[in-house]
Parts: sequence; structure tokens; C-alpha cells
Amino acid sequence: MNVDCGSGAEAVTRDLGFDCHDVSPVVSFRFPWELANWTMPLLELIIIGGAVFALVHAIRRYRAGDPTNLALWFASLVYLFVTEPPLYFPEWFGLDELYGFIFAHNQFTVQFMWDRLPLYIVAFYPAFSQLAYELVRSLGIFARRGAAIGSVAVAFTCQVFYEVFDHIGPQLKWWAWNMDNDIVNHPAMASVPMNSMLLFASISMGAMTYLVVRLTRRWSLVPSILVAGVLTPPSMAIAGIPSSFFKGNPTAQAWVLGVELGLLWVAGLWILLSRATDREPLSAFVRFYPAVYLGGMAVIWLSALPAYLAADDGVTSDGTPIGSGPYALACFVGAGLSLAALYRRRTAPATV
Repeated sequence: MNVDCGSGAEAVTRDLGFDCHDVSPVVSFRFPWELANWTMPLLELIIIGGAVFALVHAIRRYRAGDPTNLALWFASLVYLFVTEPPLYFPEWFGLDELYGFIFAHNQFTVQFMWDRLPLYIVAFYPAFSQLAYELVRSLGIFARRGAAIGSVAVAFTCQVFYEVFDHIGPQLKWWAWNMDNDIVNHPAMASVPMNSMLLFASISMGAMTYLVVRLTRRWSLVPSILVAGVLTPPSMAIAGIPSSFFKGNPTAQAWVLGVELGLLWVAGLWILLSRATDREPLSAFVRFYPAVYLGGMAVIWLSALPAYLAADDGVTSDGTPIGSGPYALACFVGAGLSLAALYRRRTAPATV
């Protein structure tokens, strides 16, 4: 057994259907029809296409005099490369006893780093940061209420759009959590660790957006990108302090994380749904991509619904764990309300 495939990774990847010892250390390629199920190439198309669309939009905004979108796009990648390797290989960084083995991705069309990092995950960071920021910016929240309030709205937007993806992934074998890891992966809401739901899906993106918005007002593009990307992971650690006081008591931790999520919902809905007359013109990216993404997730959820409803004790007949359908439905509603706020009573012409 080598350091790249310890016992935890070996067990999780075996359940996903492959051997983590038999992988390429640099990059591997597969045909889309060779993947575990049809939803995987569809997911790749939605996310990678979104990242490319977001980059085109960010470049247009930069040429129009606003560097924020472009800085956020690249800061997302810096954040990715700072945070993902320690998650995949905690033993390399002396974190195996502190965090343990957390999760493994399944094999997608293009994969990096011993098949731990799919290309679509690389694309997910900039695609998602742009989706949330551009939606909130277009509502005029950053211009009207400033960077802090706008970033809270971004954190909420990421929560509702991301969790419709997060709660279906394990069922469809897009990835698998190491549920034997009691340090990080518990407490959980169904098959999804609550730490990930709050800290990764919301706090990180909100904090990174705040840093980018503030820094690009004062610094040039490259320093803003690097500093924002590097400082985002510590923000997650700071936000995780309240629940850490109850380490070893998953019930108490679940209550703390649940209250924090509830506060995020209350604040996010209040900010996003408040009426305003000074909203920004809609760009092509924000007019189409959030709706396309949400529609794609809806199609995937509908296809997986029979197996979800037939699951026994939280496990489908294929042996995969299900997420929380009620929470995913609430997120669909929250994302739908965000889009309704975006599209309603628009009078300004579309822009870049």
C-alpha cells in the first residue's frame, strides 16, 4: 500500500467501482460513455461549459473597466489549488491525524492527481463563484449595500445552488464520503457532512468574494487574485470555531451548524428578495447560466427520484447513500426565488 492510496481511500474508491492503486499520477482520459452513468458527462458539460462562459463574461467585464469578475474567476482556482490537495492527500501535509481521509471522486472523462481531481471540479470553482457573484451583483446589492452584505448574499446563493448538487452526488456515485471519518464528516444531513454544507458551500465563497471585491478596489489584478485565494481557506477555519467547541458531541455540533445555516437562510432571503429599483442590467451569463444549471440539476434529480424514494434506511438498491430530499427541495425553491428576483420587472437593457 502506498501513500497515495491508504486504507480509507482504498475502501471508498472500491465502493465507487475502481482501484485507487491502478491510476495515473498525472492525468487520465476516458470516453464519456465509459463513465459510471449518463449523468456524469451531462454534469461535466454543465459545469465546464459554465466555467468557460464565466471566463468569457469576466474578460468582457474587465475590458469594460471592472476587474472583479476576472479576479474572482482566477482567485477561485488559487483557492482550489490551496485547499484540494490537502483534502485528497492529508498524509502529505501531516494532516492525516487531524483530518483523516475525507472523500474520493469517481472517475470522470478527464482526471488529475492520481484520479482524485476531475476536470469538472477544477471548473466548478470559477463557474460557481461567478454564478453567485453575478446574480447578486445584478440585483444591485453590492452597489447599494456594500461588500459585506453582498458577500452574505453570495454565501446564501452558493448554498441554495450548490446543495441541489451536493445532495444527489453520492447517490449517483459522483463521489463518496468516508463516513468512517468521525473527525470531519459527522454530523451529517443524510449523506452530506454538515461542515461541508456550511463551510465549503457558503462560507468559503462568501469570504472569497468579499476579499476580491475589497482588494480589487485598492490593488492590481494579480495581487488581489493571489491574496484572496490564499486567505479563503483560513476563513473557513474561523467559521468552524463555534461547532469545534462541541467536538466529540455530534448532536451538539449538528445544532450549532443547523442554527448557522438557518441564520444564513434568513439573512440571504431577506437581502435577495428585498425590493430595489437600482438593479444592474442583466449580462448574457447571468440571464442564462444559473437557469441552465438549475434546470440540469432538476433533470438529474427527477431521473434519480425513483431510486431515492425506494431507498431502504437511506441506501438505494444500488448500495449508494441518498441525500436529504427535503433540504434539496428547499434549495431548489430558494434558488428559484433568487432567479425570480433577478428576472422580475427589468427595464434596463442587457449588458456584458
